[in-house]
Amino acid sequence: MAGGIGSRFWPMSTPERPKQFLDVLGIGKSLLQMTYERLLHIAPVENIYILTNESYADLVNEQLPALKRNQILTEPKRKNTAPCIAYAAAKIKSLNPEANLIITPSDHLIMKEERFTQIINIAIEQANSDERIVTLGIQPTRPDTGYGYIEFSESESLSGGSVTEVIQFREKPDLKVAEEFLRKGNFYWNSGIFVWKASTVLNALQKFQPALHSLFAADLSKYNTSEEQHFVNDCFENCEDISIDFAIMEHARNTDVVLADFDWSDLGTWGSLGMHLSKDFNSNAIIGKHAHLFHSSNCIVNISDDKLVLLDGLEDYIVVESDNMFMVLRKENEQELKNFLKQIETKSPDFFKK
Repeated sequence: MAGGIGSRFWPMSTPERPKQFLDVLGIGKSLLQMTYERLLHIAPVENIYILTNESYADLVNEQLPALKRNQILTEPKRKNTAPCIAYAAAKIKSLNPEANLIITPSDHLIMKEERFTQIINIAIEQANSDERIVTLGIQPTRPDTGYGYIEFSESESLSGGSVTEVIQFREKPDLKVAEEFLRKGNFYWNSGIFVWKASTVLNALQKFQPALHSLFAADLSKYNTSEEQHFVNDCFENCEDISIDFAIMEHARNTDVVLADFDWSDLGTWGSLGMHLSKDFNSNAIIGKHAHLFHSSNCIVNISDDKLVLLDGLEDYIVVESDNMFMVLRKENEQELKNFLKQIETKSPDFFKK
């Protein structure tokens, strides 16, 4: 899934070129390219499909030239993850009724790729054992309030790679509740990565979201034909805007979680990115050959290599420059970024043209 706009990574991430297409780590690869390369250890190139907004099709083609055009599935408008997944499942089932699907966002950071492959293969085996909906839970390292959680049965025998039944999905908690989740030990972060058979997810949609199912999956004859895009455009025009969590995961009772122990981040914010960047002796994470900090600590700085920047006396700030936009934001206010952008869009609309 590569259709989001990544507004919390402004000003680098913009509606024209959102974060999944950016080299946010400064390593010469975008998050989309890293995700694609990670999946090549699991599936052949011809079995990888990218779901994205129609405005990003050329960007996907530019960054992943090995893919054929029919492997780039485009949505005419953003309607959240359930319609996106319904489209993919219906299309792929029409190609192979027994297909397994790995659904993953394109903007997650996973460094231990070998362990990721092992965990995914465990999930595939579980999804094939019965009509099971399988998700990956990530072992939490801190009481994070930015993630949803998966609750599962307590057992001392469970560890990384174990498969267990989901008790319930829990929304993003406040700090006190997150600390309690961490103490209990049977709460893992919800990764948003799913493994299931195409038929399993379509059956779940038929049961819990019949209107969505009737749009995308009642008639599979239009898929993989010249009529597909017109048909899909109509589906997106008429479908509900709903996430897969609300559409299926919170209702289904045939749900399992594989307890994953690889390094993972959904890179939802600059702060989450900063955890994965190397730091100087003052705990500053700096991207930019000519960014120079003095008397500054615990900052995240991202400056293009063609800019010379001097920063003095900053503590706990995020400093980002991109094109003709510049942000200096206190870390503690990062969750306010979306609200700030809404306010300044009314005053500087030329910088927010879609």
